[in-house]
Formats: sequence, structure tokens, C-alpha cells
Amino acid sequence: MVVVEMYKGKSITEHRVEIVERKGTGHPDQICDSVMDAISVAICHEYLHLFGTILHHNIDKGLLAAGEVEKHFGGGRVVRPMELIIGDRATVKAAGQEIPAGEIAIEAAKGWFKHNLRFVDPERHIRYRVALAPGSEELTDIFNRPGEVREANDTSAAVGYYPLSPTEQAVLGMERYLNGREFKERFPQTGEDVKLMGARSGRDLDLTVAMPLLARFVTSEQDYFAEKKQILAEMQGYAAQYSVPGRLALHYNALDKPGRGLGGVYLSLLGTSAEDADSGQVGRGNRVNGLISMNRPMGTEAAAGKNPVSHVGKIYNVLSHKMARDIYESIEGIKEVYVFLLSRIGAPVDRPQLATAQLLLEKGRRINEISGKVEAIFEREFAAINGFCAALARGEYPVC
Repeated sequence: MVVVEMYKGKSITEHRVEIVERKGTGHPDQICDSVMDAISVAICHEYLHLFGTILHHNIDKGLLAAGEVEKHFGGGRVVRPMELIIGDRATVKAAGQEIPAGEIAIEAAKGWFKHNLRFVDPERHIRYRVALAPGSEELTDIFNRPGEVREANDTSAAVGYYPLSPTEQAVLGMERYLNGREFKERFPQTGEDVKLMGARSGRDLDLTVAMPLLARFVTSEQDYFAEKKQILAEMQGYAAQYSVPGRLALHYNALDKPGRGLGGVYLSLLGTSAEDADSGQVGRGNRVNGLISMNRPMGTEAAAGKNPVSHVGKIYNVLSHKMARDIYESIEGIKEVYVFLLSRIGAPVDRPQLATAQLLLEKGRRINEISGKVEAIFEREFAAINGFCAALARGEYPVC
């Protein structure tokens, strides 16, 4: 069932208050989401290589337990490694052939750490515990049933929207800049555990940034605050490109307090707070568009690590945002789009129980002028669902 209707609320930019958060590459929650999805992609690759099809798995339960380090100005050491617990379900035997899902999972996790966190040694700084087991008979049977499109393994709802507001663009853009190659080459003393909170009140935007400095590059408390001043000036220069109608305020490492030594600075040994301060868990980080936007409708499913051919918690979460963007970019006269998708367990994933688009229109546009075009986009996207799922399996769509 497809429903196209008017959105009755105000545009996000018309809200007096807007709050947007992003957890960056080295945040423990973001690490969990990214690693578990990398494992799903690797397992999908192995299933396709061995059997020509993707088998049942859901690597969507994971915990990164914080380790312990000793830090001092100029360096430090790891006392106790972080521990990554990998769950939940995977097919480990099919057609009489064993699949080394645990080994694949660990190698994929090590690969992610190697390519994304410069100072984390995946061999020395992390321990791995695999908690993968076969799925239930009914859910695994979905993958043995006939039909070109897999059946949904859950009754679940998802929501996506487009376009991003200026506040959302600023938060997302700033984190990507701070964790980008150019910035890290110029400021190698900064860690990857970047967290941003954007708060807009009326025309004014306030950005709070947390990003540690690496102990090996900082020789003293005085050196720390000198480096911090230089980095803050760089952030302010970058933030100036965003068009904010009012005041733009930027706060960096707001817990810092001069004169308190190590207790008054945000110093890291490895670049992530998971080294000693904060554990991470799948599903507690960004939504699939990379943001935690408090003024927007948000789904509760953790998309990362879920299988990409039957788990609607992944498929519909990503697809709803894609559909919203397609609708906005394809049809003139739309200010904002919200897409809601609802599955029913056992129905093919290309046949949702409900697909809804809520449209905030420009002045003078009517819903009946647009609804047919929106329905055509829904039909086109669901007709191409297998290609979309294949792209998910290859990791072509980010989920955090």
C-alpha cells in the first residue's frame, strides 16, 4: 500500500531550536557499527564466493569494552587491551561445507582498525571474542524458500528524510573534515574520536567539538593549550564556509581546565576513548545518514551488521533515505520529504505492508500534482530491490 500525503508540520529550518549530533570515526559506538557492518560485508563476499548466494547472518550485536592505558605528556603505554565482542548469528555450515565465519569476522575487524585508526594496532591493542551461532530454523529457512526476492525476516518500520538542514550539513561536514586525510596530515596530533553537537537557537548556531590530542605529540600542558588554540582557529576558519544567518560559536574540548595537569586536558594514547574511558555498542551511534537529529523522526533499528537481503532493519532504513532524496531531487516544488516504510514478516521485501511519503510543498504546489510521480519512484525502487540489496552487500551504502 502506497500513501502520499501532505506533511503538516513546519520545515526543520522554521523550528526555533534544532539539535544535531554526530559521532565520528573513532567514537566507540561508531567503531562498533562500522566494524560489524564491515564483517557482514566480508561474510557476504565469502557466501557469494562459495555458494553464489548470501546466506543467513546478522552481525548486529557487538560490544567494544574499554581497555586501560597509562598516559603522560610525550607518550604512554597500553596496560590492558580493548576487547571486541562479535555477535550474533551466522551460517557456519552449508551444503556439507564449513564456513569459517569467526575467522572471517576477526580478519574483517582487524582490517577496519588498520585502515581507520592510525595508532591502534589490531594485533596488540584489541582482543577479539566471537559469539556467533547458527540462526533459528524458521529464520534460516527464509534463505531456502523459492522466489527471486527474499522474504522479510521481521515486522519493522523505518523512516528517512531529505534534504539535510544547514545545521545537519555543518555537523556532518565538520566531522568529516576533522577526520579527513588533509586535516590529519596537517594536524597529526589529533585523534579520530571526534564528537560534534550542533545546537541552533533561532538564527544562531553553537557547535561543541570533542577531539583528543595524542600524548606522543604533546610535551606539556602549555604545549597542549597552544596546540588547541591553533586547532580551534582552523575549525573556525572551516566553519565559516557554512551560511549561518546569525552568530556561529564554536567550543572545543570544553571540559579542559588549565592548571590541572593531565586531569584538565583531553589527551589520548591511541586516538579513541575506548582505550580507557568509554565502551561502545552497536546501535547507539549515528542513524544511517550519519546523524542523530533530535528534531527528525528516527527509527529504532540498528542497521549495522544486519544481512542485506532479508533484514528490513537494514534494507528499509537505508532505502527510506535514498527514496526521500530521489523524490526531492526528481520533483520540483518540494521543500522536505519524509518516507516511512513498514514491512510484514514473511512478505517479500519488495512488497512493504505500507510505504508512505509525507511532503512539505512549496507555496502554490498541490499534492495531487505530485503524488503520481512519487508513486512511480516507489514502484521503480522496489522493482530494483535486488540490485539495491546487492549494493548493500558490497558495502556501497554507509550505515552510520
